[in-house]
Amino acid sequence: MGFKLGRTMETVSPGILWLSMMATLLIGRLPLVGTEKEGGPSSAAFSDGPQSSNCSQLTLKVEFSTRVVEHEYIVAFNGYFTAKARSHFISSALRNSEAGDWRIVRRENPASDYPSDFEVVQIRQAAWNGLLSLQDHPYVKRVTPQRKVFRTLKMVDAAGDSGSSCNDTRWTQKWQSWQSSRPLRRTSLSLGSGFWHATGRHSSRRLLRAIPRHVAQILQADVLWQMGHTGSGVKVAVFDTGLSEKHPHFKNVKERTNWTNEKTLDDGLGHGTFVAGVIASMRECQGFAPDSELHIFRVFTNNQVSYTSWFLDAFNYAILKKIDVLNLSIGGPDFMDHPFVDKVWELTANRVIMVSAIGNDGPLYGTLNNPADQMDVIGVGGIDFEDNIARFSSRGMTTWELPGGYGRVKPDIVTYGSGVRGSGMKEGCRSLSGTSVASPVVAGAVTLLASTVLNRELVNPASMKQALIASARRIPGVNMFEQGHGKLDLLRAYQILNSYRPQASLSPSYIDLTECPYMWPYCSQPIYYGGMPTIVNVTILNGMGVTGRIVDKPIWQPYLPQNGDHIDVAVSYSPVLWPWAGYLAVSISVAKKAASWEGIAQGHIMVTVASPAENDSEVGGELTSTVKLPLRVKIIPTPPRSKRVLWDQYHNLRYPPGYFPRDNLRMKNDPLDWNGDHIHTNFRDMYQHLRSMGYFVEVLGAPLTCFDASQYGTLLMVDSEEEYFPEEITKLRRDIDNGLSLIVFADWYNTSVMRKVKFYDENTRQWWMPDTGGANVPALNDLISVWGMAFSDGLYEGDFSMADHDMYYASGCSIARFPEGGTVIAQTLKDQGLEVLKQETAVVDNVPILGLYQTPSEGGGRIALYGDSNCIDDSHRQKDCFWMLDALLQYTSYSMIPPSLTHSKSRVAPPTGTEQPLPQRLEGNHLYRYSKVLEAHLGDPKPRPLPACPHLSWAKPQPLNETAPSNLWKHQKLLSVDLDKVVLPNPRPYRPQVRPLSPGESGAWDIPGGIMPGRYNQEVGQTIPMFAFLGAMVVLSFFVVQLTKAKNKPKRRKPRVKRPTYLQQQQQTPHTGKNPTV
Repeated sequence: MGFKLGRTMETVSPGILWLSMMATLLIGRLPLVGTEKEGGPSSAAFSDGPQSSNCSQLTLKVEFSTRVVEHEYIVAFNGYFTAKARSHFISSALRNSEAGDWRIVRRENPASDYPSDFEVVQIRQAAWNGLLSLQDHPYVKRVTPQRKVFRTLKMVDAAGDSGSSCNDTRWTQKWQSWQSSRPLRRTSLSLGSGFWHATGRHSSRRLLRAIPRHVAQILQADVLWQMGHTGSGVKVAVFDTGLSEKHPHFKNVKERTNWTNEKTLDDGLGHGTFVAGVIASMRECQGFAPDSELHIFRVFTNNQVSYTSWFLDAFNYAILKKIDVLNLSIGGPDFMDHPFVDKVWELTANRVIMVSAIGNDGPLYGTLNNPADQMDVIGVGGIDFEDNIARFSSRGMTTWELPGGYGRVKPDIVTYGSGVRGSGMKEGCRSLSGTSVASPVVAGAVTLLASTVLNRELVNPASMKQALIASARRIPGVNMFEQGHGKLDLLRAYQILNSYRPQASLSPSYIDLTECPYMWPYCSQPIYYGGMPTIVNVTILNGMGVTGRIVDKPIWQPYLPQNGDHIDVAVSYSPVLWPWAGYLAVSISVAKKAASWEGIAQGHIMVTVASPAENDSEVGGELTSTVKLPLRVKIIPTPPRSKRVLWDQYHNLRYPPGYFPRDNLRMKNDPLDWNGDHIHTNFRDMYQHLRSMGYFVEVLGAPLTCFDASQYGTLLMVDSEEEYFPEEITKLRRDIDNGLSLIVFADWYNTSVMRKVKFYDENTRQWWMPDTGGANVPALNDLISVWGMAFSDGLYEGDFSMADHDMYYASGCSIARFPEGGTVIAQTLKDQGLEVLKQETAVVDNVPILGLYQTPSEGGGRIALYGDSNCIDDSHRQKDCFWMLDALLQYTSYSMIPPSLTHSKSRVAPPTGTEQPLPQRLEGNHLYRYSKVLEAHLGDPKPRPLPACPHLSWAKPQPLNETAPSNLWKHQKLLSVDLDKVVLPNPRPYRPQVRPLSPGESGAWDIPGGIMPGRYNQEVGQTIPMFAFLGAMVVLSFFVVQLTKAKNKPKRRKPRVKRPTYLQQQQQTPHTGKNPTV
């Protein structure tokens, strides 16, 4: 019995073991609903040790700050020269200057043996004329200070609030901390592993499911892998924290270079490894292009320090190595950081496709980071796995063009950046969130796409961006300043690239002022005769060459059947398209004959772009491409004067280039005023509120002498930092006497506090104070002094109640003087100036903060003053005061004062202000350097000559007597691209085909549960075959077991057949043989 049992086990065990192995492997691959397997020691970003229990809901946030390196300067040259030539130029420039003690800082890195276009010089005896001598040298392009970059890892609350730090050393900051360093410059764009920033609104029940494991497979990179495309032959550079030599996830690390002062190439932080893994990991958390050539540039030390010169050297080396794709996951608000910006232009001009994160400063608008906000760079925003724009992702518009123009559309594209898995520092996987995660997703996709193109000459920064934005899938219900052109669609981009012919294109590809919400803010307000022209800033992408031009002039062609002759159009454009791009500014206005007309008007603008033919045998040959920009607007009759509000943009200044501090001094970690102060950036909510109340808000990007005051009821001046021309002051007084009303929201201005928040100047090597306070109160006082009004230099904050509304006064000033007969409201507030200067607390009663005044002239306008703008500013608003803005507009437009203000117990007598002097301008301030009004004059700045008002040259129309297209929105299709010619393999016939969504169409597919296509492909599409295969194996193993049992079963003896008697008698006869046995 024992033998039989052993025999059975010996035969059956291989089949059972084989079955167990198959089941284990299959189950190991199945995604478990509600779980996600973590690889590596921890899924938290940069987790280096145990965390206390009270840190379980926190996320690791990375922040950058920079400070000037004392006595060190970056000398940029007009070309590339050897070290000997650079030394000769510098020594000849400084020979006759007072800078006696100087030396060239030696740089030991892989680029040292090659010619360079810059040098780092240390000048011990800082002499201004020595710097001027350097700047005046014919081969020197500019001289800028060397900067040192610091990275700070900080635990923040999962809800997004800074909270207290979980580190042993608490990250505290006193008022004095502003003194020694220039704040935020290029910010880290990694947030950690939290999922708190998703903006999905749970308005309905939806299917709960597991988060997909690999972002490359979610975006269907596996389809291209099966076609044999894996990134081979493409050089991709990762500028980050390095990579370990023997990391198991990478098989084609071509080169690792160190640009820091540390003697290591390894990653001591983990961020660089994660980014490289998203691009090129070959196992576990797979990247997009595992066979690409990885070039690792270590530009940060383990102490999280870097220098501008390190980046410049590394950029030069990337050009020498002919890098194809470069991922840069850092950014900052300083788009005037010339050495950095110039080098980015040079990189893209050398065909390097740069992909950069758009920033983690959302959901505030106007928070785009550089270099992602440049036209030649692919700027990437983030979404979560529900296709919602991630809360952290920065929003447009660009602010380069303010105050006179209008910003461009950015980001270019969005993709997954929330809870994405990538390589751990040594092994395994981890999850991170942030636009620095979304950036390598696109960089990996770009690397993979580049490897699919046979003719690599067709791949350049413009053609790649054209393919990405033309193939992007629009996210319903999201405007263009949040999503750009939409969500990355890898397969459609592949189709476009592989049928691409060099051409020009436009971003956006059409202008439809009637399409909401995508075309917000253009669609939020119709246009009318007499209004300020609507400016749309269109980017021209030139896929034909790095340089190009617009042939002749753009042509305006209105459609007569669609009332196109009711529109006037003016166009300005880049004289040269370089590198790869330029701008096309379209100004739209209403013709006089449509002053009382309402309806839709259409037309289009034709633009022809020419670019030198690189491979043309004929000398002087050019490639040309003609593109059409469709245009549709809604026109209404001109609204009444009382409903028209004019926003003064011209007198708002922001960082860069000058140091303009935040309006709320409590926000010490974010002290720069860099969002543009525009109604479509950090005053977006105020604008939306005014539109909902029926007001029409227009923007004045020119001096006050350039508008017709008879058209407007109220001029709104908020947080003004600029000075005023004398002619502006005179005209405004005359306009108010003739019925224009004025509302002013001021902010703090105190010279002692300004000195307290000083920083070390980058050019003069001296301590600098802010050029103004939160607002330029002395300039405002000059503007309103004729009516006996003035603001003080008091600095107050505190909570209070006004007209049954809770209010918060955040670093505002008080009213020092106000005319008799006016209404003044006062409150009890804390003296914040005393707290900043002496760290003491004091409460002040009856601080005048609000004043209302009717001017005495017949038919004159009304004036309202309020000492703080933070209650209508999105940047750091705690409690809004939109109700008060409504009340003030009711007063200025209709002379109606709410009884809650006129009979308020907080009403006090107007202050005379005779007991204290008015605030004076800070002595030695450098506002003239950045001012449009002031200019230097013998050490005492004076007003410039008043500039001429902008004059638009309206295009001569070439009418078309034909019907305009009814639907301008089509999936942005490049010229000569036939997607049907590029056939994709269909390894999984159950995969639903991805197609573009029309405006207003739901993003869900017609399958149960509203599963989105990406999730359907990843989970349902892969899980069903696995379960089917497992079931088949179980059935097969059952038959194998049964067959084995049958073979090993002992045979039963056949029953003996009883023979007849006569046969038995015959067999009993004797014979010599043996009897046979049965």
